[in-house]
Amino acid sequence: MSLSTLALELLVRKRCWLLVALAALLNCGCHSVWALPQGAPETVCDTMLPFHAGGSVLPENSVSPFSVETSSSVVGQGQTLRIDVTGAPAGLSFGGFMIQARNRNPPYQIVGQFSPSRDGTVKLMNCENSVNNSATHSNAGPKPQVSLDWQSPVDFLGQVVFNATVAQSYNQFWVGIPSNPVQVVRRDVSAAAPLPTPSAPNNNNFNYASTRSPYVPPSYVAPSAVAASEDSFYDGCGQSKNCFGFPNGCVATKSCTSVSAVTVRGDIYEFELRSGKGTNAAYVALGLSDDAKMGEDLTTECVPENGRINLYSSYTSASPYSAVRANVPQNSARLLNASLVDGVIYCKVQREPLTVVQGRSFDLRNGAYHMLVASGSSLKENSVGYHDIGRLPSGSPINLAVVQDVGGSSQLLVRLHGAFMIAAWIGTTSLGIIFARYFKQTWVGSQTCGKDQWFAWHRMLMVTTWTLTVVAYILIWVELKRAVWHAHSITGMITVLLCFIQPIGALFRPGPNDKMRPYFNWGHWLGGNLAHILAIVAIFFSVKLPKAELPEWMDWILVGFVVFHVLVHLIFSIYLCMNHWQISGIASDRQQSQRINTFQMGDMTHHHQHAMRNGMSMERKMDAPYAGLRKGLLGVYSVVLILFVVVLILLVVLAPIEKLFE
Repeated sequence: MSLSTLALELLVRKRCWLLVALAALLNCGCHSVWALPQGAPETVCDTMLPFHAGGSVLPENSVSPFSVETSSSVVGQGQTLRIDVTGAPAGLSFGGFMIQARNRNPPYQIVGQFSPSRDGTVKLMNCENSVNNSATHSNAGPKPQVSLDWQSPVDFLGQVVFNATVAQSYNQFWVGIPSNPVQVVRRDVSAAAPLPTPSAPNNNNFNYASTRSPYVPPSYVAPSAVAASEDSFYDGCGQSKNCFGFPNGCVATKSCTSVSAVTVRGDIYEFELRSGKGTNAAYVALGLSDDAKMGEDLTTECVPENGRINLYSSYTSASPYSAVRANVPQNSARLLNASLVDGVIYCKVQREPLTVVQGRSFDLRNGAYHMLVASGSSLKENSVGYHDIGRLPSGSPINLAVVQDVGGSSQLLVRLHGAFMIAAWIGTTSLGIIFARYFKQTWVGSQTCGKDQWFAWHRMLMVTTWTLTVVAYILIWVELKRAVWHAHSITGMITVLLCFIQPIGALFRPGPNDKMRPYFNWGHWLGGNLAHILAIVAIFFSVKLPKAELPEWMDWILVGFVVFHVLVHLIFSIYLCMNHWQISGIASDRQQSQRINTFQMGDMTHHHQHAMRNGMSMERKMDAPYAGLRKGLLGVYSVVLILFVVVLILLVVLAPIEKLFE
């Protein structure tokens, strides 16, 4: 064999070995990302555990290099959330996956629905006799990342956790990779309807009940938590930027439930907004107001929606309360930065120095505005919901370019208004009505300032009610500086009018024997009782007012007072009926005795009439029966009534009372 022939044969053999090695390498590379080619079967809906090699391949017990990230930690009912399954470092590929959202609390059921992917890389699964509530891969090719859209259920409120199984190769996979919890909050959309849940076929003979938490390998070790760094949001507050939040004074302690900051550099006005951790906020907003009252304010809203933080500008109205985005130029502000981490909403917004809304100019360069921070846990259609988490205006209008310490507005007048109204209508009015109705025949013969005891006490208590009501009404007008119409204000207005005319009508009271006296008595009784009832209803309405900051359980204290007051009236009424029956019996016996002993002679008639008048005068000088029981019950009623009044006034004056205990 010649040298050239030998060299050619060696070259051919070398190329063949290279081809064989290359084929083997490709075969290994393909096998390294192989998972089940058609995705996970529905038989593993409960465990999410791959059955590779007949179950002989166990999941990894090391920390997973893959993670499940949600675009938001809060989502409204029926809204869409983006879910990303990614690896670390970025670009780390995987072949197969399975993911589902479960209730974080028992019974740990699967909730929500996944949407089909546009590129066809996601296969939807029907678990627990529902549709599209889990997702897996449609092919086992390498994937650096998978993004899915998940729609929350419209009939569920609470926290959900996304659990995923990720297979990097056929022999290497991780089970039970959790996301951070996602809070599903109420979304006030009247057109929302429950998602369809038709039955899906069961391909095996087992029914997997969701009565336990998602599967996690026993030896799974969660990644160590990263130590939280010091909150940098408050850096520069009062030095390079204006900061304001609620509750009042929270900036100094860096503990705001919601907080805002304004930084001004020339004509650049940057606003930062952030909600508090653990508040489950669905939005955070900042209003610029002329008068620290809601209405005709330019508002900046940061709202998590459909997997991202959206920025809106709105214009508020006071009657009824609303924040309207229509006819408000949305290009007057732009979003510079935003995030949603652990339920905390953050956004940084740049706003134009001049914004014109419905013919009104908001000039940030030359104007002075109150900062009004608000946050709530619900959304409406095309608007934010009620600011049930909190709301606070700054105490005075400021020029945003002038850095200063910004404090909240004083609530003194509001607190005094509430305290005076409770003292008047829960306290003095209730007691004054008791005296007038049940004590006219008690302490007979005893007088104060020339008046019977019952009348003296009734007049003093009702004059106190009138004075407290008028003062409280003036205080709230000084605070609001305008009429605000809602259930509390309307019932309160009617109460004040009735209260005001009651003593005026009493000045024109007819004499005891006047034929108009019965009409006055009925009118006075009706006006007083109607005012009392409406006042208590107005106090119930006040519990829901955000400015009052009263706890919802105050309603139960008011209910307790109403029950106690009605019960005492019932007992007094029983005593009154017993008095009438006993007096009627005595009068009947006397009339019969008088008929037997009546003289028929005319010269005795005057003497007889004089004796009758003397007898009636003697009766009027005696207390009605059961006077001691009435006095005892009055003492008990007065003590309990004072306790109710003191507790209610403390709730008003110390509001919000929860912060005091915290």
